[in-house]
Amino acid sequence: MSTPPNLSPQQVSAFPQHETITGVVERLTFYSGESGYTVARLTRPRSTELTTIVGSFTNIQPGQTLQLTGFWRDHPQFGPQFQVINYQETKPATLTGIEKYLGSGLIKGVGPVTARRIVAHFGLETLDIIENQIERLIEVQGIAKKRITLIKNAWSTQKAIKEVMVFLQGHGVSTTYAVKIYKQYKDEAIATVTKNPYQLAADIYGIGFLTADKIARNIGIAPDSEFRYRAGIMHCLSVAAEDGHCYLPQSELIELVIKLLTTESHQPTEEGISIIIKDMALADDLIRERDEDKTLLCYKPTYFHTEQNLAQLIRQRLENPVGTDIERVRDWIDLFTASRKIQL
Repeated sequence: MSTPPNLSPQQVSAFPQHETITGVVERLTFYSGESGYTVARLTRPRSTELTTIVGSFTNIQPGQTLQLTGFWRDHPQFGPQFQVINYQETKPATLTGIEKYLGSGLIKGVGPVTARRIVAHFGLETLDIIENQIERLIEVQGIAKKRITLIKNAWSTQKAIKEVMVFLQGHGVSTTYAVKIYKQYKDEAIATVTKNPYQLAADIYGIGFLTADKIARNIGIAPDSEFRYRAGIMHCLSVAAEDGHCYLPQSELIELVIKLLTTESHQPTEEGISIIIKDMALADDLIRERDEDKTLLCYKPTYFHTEQNLAQLIRQRLENPVGTDIERVRDWIDLFTASRKIQL
């Protein structure tokens, strides 16, 4: 199942008149590859008119059969729409649905014409044949061995995507974030999230520490995990930077990290966090230096180097009067003019 982002269980339960509908995707009116936000038209059994559905989807295509849960709303401009709260894909049960599914472009090497021929030959067994006896596609006119290999690879890739999405959504990851995670890590998505879900906060825009921490809890990462401590330290420094601070004194940083990482079952210690900070500094994942009062200051490396470069630039400007800079510019113009034989 999949749930759109930013909706808590309480919000979902607050939606009026929940309803479950099933239909075949006829066409996509709008799709955002970045967020997964989709507007599509759905063909429903015993309905003569297409249904407009709106929500976040991974990568739906015309021909897919979906079971959707949501509620109806009346758009002032576009009329009745079904707002999807969660959904799941089901294998198309009719020959038309199977044909549209295969010919939608989802499977590389199978277009509408080839899909029609495959379904005409294998009927309702088409998907099972592709899944378990794909070499039998040679029986279909116009399909050579080379294309069967292409179809087989595309089918395997599509299965891998679905496995990743099912895993992520099964651990409370929204559709929008699941799409971003798969795009970032591809087939390594499950291994990456399972090993260190806090890596998501570093690699994927929009996923911060709090989201990664929630995913980690769902997966079963221990609250005293070193990955959690490291991510919490960097998160506190990032929050401080939003308030205009390039660094934090280590004592203040430790207090903030303890507050952030404390749970009902776990209470971090100053000593434990100090050890992690020291290890991070040794690995250059965090930079520490002492000020004039011998107070330890902690920086994210990007902020530290930016501050150093800025200080160096200011020093250079102070050491070189404006007139000297102008003379240098003139010298460069003369040199450029001479080399190009241009008269300015």
